[in-house]
Amino acid sequence: MVEPSFFQCMTKYASLSRDDVVLDIGAGLGFLTCFLADKCKCVLAVESDSRLMSVLREELRDLPNVELIEGNVLKVQTSQFNKVVSVPPYYISSSLLPWLFDKNFECAVLIFQKEFANRLVASVGSEDYGWLTVVAYYHVEVELFDEIPKWMFYPQPEVSSIIVRLEPKKPPPFTLKDKVLFKQLVQTLFTQRNRKVRNAVLPFIKSKHATTAENAVKLADSLLFHDRRVRELAPEDFGALANALVK
Repeated sequence: MVEPSFFQCMTKYASLSRDDVVLDIGAGLGFLTCFLADKCKCVLAVESDSRLMSVLREELRDLPNVELIEGNVLKVQTSQFNKVVSVPPYYISSSLLPWLFDKNFECAVLIFQKEFANRLVASVGSEDYGWLTVVAYYHVEVELFDEIPKWMFYPQPEVSSIIVRLEPKKPPPFTLKDKVLFKQLVQTLFTQRNRKVRNAVLPFIKSKHATTAENAVKLADSLLFHDRRVRELAPEDFGALANALVK
């Protein structure tokens, strides 16, 4: 649970109005849910802990514009929403963002661990630069706002946190022939971030193309940027590589 004084900041960054349907991921004891219900048309409050859900049903029973949804947000069905305002469980952060990128939303204002948020805006070649940076760059504009010290949470985490706003890029910054393949390629390459592309891409080629080892090497050597290291490639470069590997 985060200090409620930050709720006002989050709703301001989300530009909430009475027309908005807002997703609250990890509703917990319902403090943020209750705050949001007073600002928007409807709140979809998702909570996976059945004990907390029992508390929510009791505490929020008088709020007709709150829809309670029990389960893992990555697996349950939800009604359509246009904004997300949430303090999601930190352990689902890496899975939550790709899930969110596949949804049709206007903006998301989330509290993440500061270390995780820094990965979203990392510069090419930096230590924090990774697959999540590249995939996020394709899908959203990322803005970092207020830092939240760990003592403003209960229970207190071991790290500081920060408010992040995500807004979908329309149109995307580059064209992809296959978004799923793009994500898979980027994740695979960053497992060998310091190797040259020609070497790092071979396992991916072998898994996606039914070909001999010799032909896989030839294909790897024919790719753009084959002689550069994975960490040196810009997001657009990964896009070009992915497009070249679409069958």
